[in-house]
Amino acid sequence: MQTTQFLDDAEIAFEQHGDGRPMVLLHGGMAPKEYWTPVRPHLEGYAAIVPQRPGFGTCLDAPAETSAADVLSREVEYVRALTDAVDGDPILFGHSFGALTALEAASEMEVEAAVAYEPAILPEGFRREADLADRMADLVEDGNPREAVKRYIEMVLHPDGIDDLDAWLESWPVWPECVNLVEEVIRMNRAVEQYRLPNRLDIDAPILVLSGTDGPDFLRESARAVHDALPRSRFVEFDGVSHSGPSEAPKLVTAEIEAFLAE
Repeated sequence: MQTTQFLDDAEIAFEQHGDGRPMVLLHGGMAPKEYWTPVRPHLEGYAAIVPQRPGFGTCLDAPAETSAADVLSREVEYVRALTDAVDGDPILFGHSFGALTALEAASEMEVEAAVAYEPAILPEGFRREADLADRMADLVEDGNPREAVKRYIEMVLHPDGIDDLDAWLESWPVWPECVNLVEEVIRMNRAVEQYRLPNRLDIDAPILVLSGTDGPDFLRESARAVHDALPRSRFVEFDGVSHSGPSEAPKLVTAEIEAFLAE
């Protein structure tokens, strides 16, 4: 485990696996850094930099900002600290909220390229219906954080429903930890709900935007919108792959990344 300076003289912890071109792996809202464990073996030739996002216990806890700009700027600052700690311009590979962070970071600093798997961006029509942060906050205020996190899982991870969600959750190894992250997930969702995708994303680096046909429709729609807003991007959609594409189908996803970066 390595550390680098972050905001207010605090430190952010990260792991480095392998040698080669630096690739910073940015996990999403409900996933710990172990999300990338199935992906790392397929990144030979890269120095995989795996941090833990603010608010997830291994670096400075994130304060309860409600402004999307404040939350995202904090995310970008910790990515900046990581990129300053590695040699050369890194590749950013983000999933979900990590993908949104990767795009924001790529607009503010020099990177070789960025990969964004289903960035956590809401289409306008869906935004009006979602209101997820407030619904989760109401459940937490009523003393039911477990139900609050279930609402997030139902909307994002299993939008088409699941026969027995409670049984599925009990068999999910990270479920108890997810409940403990409820406040951070609310902060993240509030930031996502406040974010507006501009007509054009001012990013000079080449971007690979990825999606899966089995993910939520609203994220697939937004992934295409992100691609359309970028001056230099490629869009790839994987058939039969869900929102958890990088860890669900790591060989398939990383092969597409390799082909993109080879060009």
